Amino acid sequence: MLKLDRYLLSEFAQSTFAALVVLLIVSVGGVITDVLKDIASGRLPAGLMLSQLGLVLLNWLPLILPLALMLGMMLGVGRLYRDSEMPVIAASGVGPTRLLKPVLMLVVPVVLVVGACSLWLGPMAEGISRKMINEANRNLVVSGLEPGSFTELPGGGVVYVGAMSADGSQFRRVFIYRRSDDRLDVTTANAGALSVDAEGERYLELADGFQVEGPADDGLDYRLMRYATNEVRLPAGEERYDPNDPEMMPTTRLLGDPRPEAKAQLHFRLAPPFLTLAFGLMAVPLARSTPRQARYGRVMMGFLAYLVGIQMALMGRDWLETGRIAPALGLWWLVLPLLVFALWLYFTDGRMRQPLRVRRPATAGAAR
Repeated sequence: MLKLDRYLLSEFAQSTFAALVVLLIVSVGGVITDVLKDIASGRLPAGLMLSQLGLVLLNWLPLILPLALMLGMMLGVGRLYRDSEMPVIAASGVGPTRLLKPVLMLVVPVVLVVGACSLWLGPMAEGISRKMINEANRNLVVSGLEPGSFTELPGGGVVYVGAMSADGSQFRRVFIYRRSDDRLDVTTANAGALSVDAEGERYLELADGFQVEGPADDGLDYRLMRYATNEVRLPAGEERYDPNDPEMMPTTRLLGDPRPEAKAQLHFRLAPPFLTLAFGLMAVPLARSTPRQARYGRVMMGFLAYLVGIQMALMGRDWLETGRIAPALGLWWLVLPLLVFALWLYFTDGRMRQPLRVRRPATAGAAR
């Protein structure tokens, strides 16, 4: 590897890594907000927060990495133009074709990582995440029940326990509120225990308590019952994992699935590597500028180009699911023209002009 290639690769890689770190920090804030909302509503235990955070970010990498690559390349090339290094490199005979080598040395590994995340790691992470949530919803203790606090039950209702045993199977001072249609049910008990039957249904075995049932709105049709023992069936949790959901299915299974949703998901997974390659090549000509030109104006132009491309991919996936686009067409109508445009933009905008030929004046002898 020549010194010039090592130098340019180092500049591009450092800028891309810095852009990726910033984007991950911003993305983590949004992911944490969603995870904390599920924890507060009782749909997710606090102990699964870090694992859910990592799995969700892994699923988002096919959308984050192309933007990080594009912004990093534009910042790196823009810095070379701002410090007048790129004109010196061009004056030494390094044109777009020669510059393509260090560019591809960074772009190709990123494309491979995006392809691995989009086709394999992302769907696997999504499936593992939803399986963990399902398992949490099947177990009352794991789903966020803590003594001394009100917890929203998956599927509806609120439960409160004043004290809990060390293994989480025995409770004291239990309060349960449930509502179905126009009726509400309030149950209290001095003691209780959690049990699960052979079919996986969860029950609270309550002892020594009261149950009040009545209308949720207006009316006086209330019934009060005091009991020695009572079994309360807990509502089933929200099932987020479906092995037949195209988002959960491996890419190899999507190839033979005739459903429009599966075809749409397949093309949506194939698009990110090609989009990453197009954005990486497009970043170099978009970043060309004069030393005194504003540095971040072209970066905003590249960011808008990325938003347009991703939004068109999302719209194309919806069109495939609803049948507005033929499955054979997929997202190639977006990916291939964008890739051709990126190649054309790279090789034409960076082409060095031929030096002007200066005619020599005619000699005196020739003039005679």
